[in-house]
Amino acid sequence: MSRLPFELALALRYLRPRRTFVSIITLIAIIGVMLGVAVLMIVIAVMSGFDREWRDKILSANAHLKVVGLGGITPDYQRLMPIIARHPQVKGVAPFILTQVMLQTQPADTNENPQISGPVLRGIDPEREGSVSVLPTSVFRGTFDVSGHGLLIGSSLAHELRVDVGDHVAVLSAKTLGQWLNAQKREGAMPVPDDFTVRGIFNVGFDDFDRMMIVSSLETAQDLQKLDGQAHGLHVMLHDPFRVDAVILDLMRDLGPGYNLISWMDENSTIFNALATEKTMMYIILFVVMIVAAFAIVNSEITFAVNKIKEIGLLKSLGASNRQVMWIFLGHSIAIGVFGVGLGFALGWVFLKNLNNILKAASTWAKFDLLPPEIYKISQVPYELLPVDVAIICGGGFLICILAGLLPAWQASRLQPVEALRNE
Repeated sequence: MSRLPFELALALRYLRPRRTFVSIITLIAIIGVMLGVAVLMIVIAVMSGFDREWRDKILSANAHLKVVGLGGITPDYQRLMPIIARHPQVKGVAPFILTQVMLQTQPADTNENPQISGPVLRGIDPEREGSVSVLPTSVFRGTFDVSGHGLLIGSSLAHELRVDVGDHVAVLSAKTLGQWLNAQKREGAMPVPDDFTVRGIFNVGFDDFDRMMIVSSLETAQDLQKLDGQAHGLHVMLHDPFRVDAVILDLMRDLGPGYNLISWMDENSTIFNALATEKTMMYIILFVVMIVAAFAIVNSEITFAVNKIKEIGLLKSLGASNRQVMWIFLGHSIAIGVFGVGLGFALGWVFLKNLNNILKAASTWAKFDLLPPEIYKISQVPYELLPVDVAIICGGGFLICILAGLLPAWQASRLQPVEALRNE
């Protein structure tokens, strides 16, 4: 005798493959649920992987928190540093200056035309910068040397301008440009752009930083901006970047009014909001695919109920209740959900584990790179299968299967024995 309740035993018995139209529809329903769960898992895991990749690159290239004076200038930054450093969550603090400049290359070959660009100049304290960013360890050519008129330049920008270590470039700041325009009006002596030597090329792994940033010492940036020993603000690195909101509340109390505290999440909110919106939209779109698969379950249950009218009549004439008959058909839907979701999870997991191998094989077959590094800045597709995503996908898929079988099961349970056996 079976140890299972007879409703579940009958549901599993009817699920066994037979050469009937009902079995084919049931198989199609299971495959539909399986593909829906697998595709949803793969897409959401890849989007979560890109989210993690962006977050890691942003956090490696930028500080977790910025402290800036209300006017955009922080004259007392040296007084603030020890106050901020006392917080237990603070890992490092360093001053910075950020300003856009005009850069012109000075080719050694006089026949070569100079290149012009408008990068952002970042003035740093070289002794403290290692505590708030990976910049000192990201110099792969030359040395981390910004003393005097030494300059570091991002790898993408260096490639565009055809600049290498030892080359000279002219840097024109907004202050120098203003003096230039005033000198033209007065017909006085024209200021000359400052000459810098490229001493290192860095690559922090974040293309926006590598393409738009040049780095000098804090003193040099102060001279260019005529800041007289002041800084734009302070970069703060935390032990746990996800506790930045609590740290902001503490520092606002310690520092007092007159300062803006900007977290890394607020500064990059556009990117993270876009990623979150895309992920939500993919959830909605791909759950529609699973709803389409649910129609196959409805079709399967209706066909199953019509095919089993005689059995329903016999069960009810033997004393089976409406609830028991309903559970037989609902158990059939539950079984489809269990098999479909389980197989879909297994298929998605196996696909993700071999994702980059599959992509490499597809690139070989197609005879071109499906993930060109020069465009996507990555050599492999990142993915991250979060437990909460697995719970939402598998739980949602299983719930859709149950809801899809609920109405046909209810209709089958309402069938009267006389009506069921009348035409048999």
